[in-house]
Amino acid sequence: MSQRFKVIFLEEAKEFLDNLEDKPREKIYYNLWKAAQKNDNELFKKLQDEIWEFRTLFNKSHYRLFSFWDKEDNTNTVVVSTHGIIKKTEKTPSKEIEKTEKIRTHYFNDKKKLK
Repeated sequence: MSQRFKVIFLEEAKEFLDNLEDKPREKIYYNLWKAAQKNDNELFKKLQDEIWEFRTLFNKSHYRLFSFWDKEDNTNTVVVSTHGIIKKTEKTPSKEIEKTEKIRTHYFNDKKKLK
C-alpha cells in the first residue's frame, strides 16, 4: 500500500504524544499510519475549512491531534499536526479549532518568509 501523505509534528504535538503512556501513543501512531494508507473518516476527519483531526479511541478515551494540509510542494503532500487533546466532551472545543487555524496561518507566513 502506498502512503497518501506524510505527517509532520509541530513541537506541541510532539510534547502531547511524548507525555502519553506507551499504549495510547502506540495506538495513535498506528492510526496515523493507517489514515495515511486509506481514506477513513473515523481516523482522519475534516472539522471545518482547512482544519482536520486525527482521531483515536483507546480505553474509552478520545485522543485528537489537530492538523492541516500543506500541499504547496507538488512532490510531497504533508499533513502538519499542530497539537493534541484528550477529548472530554462530545463536541470538539471551538478554541482548539481556532488555535489550529492560528498556527496554520503562522506556519504558512513563516514558510513564505523563508522563500
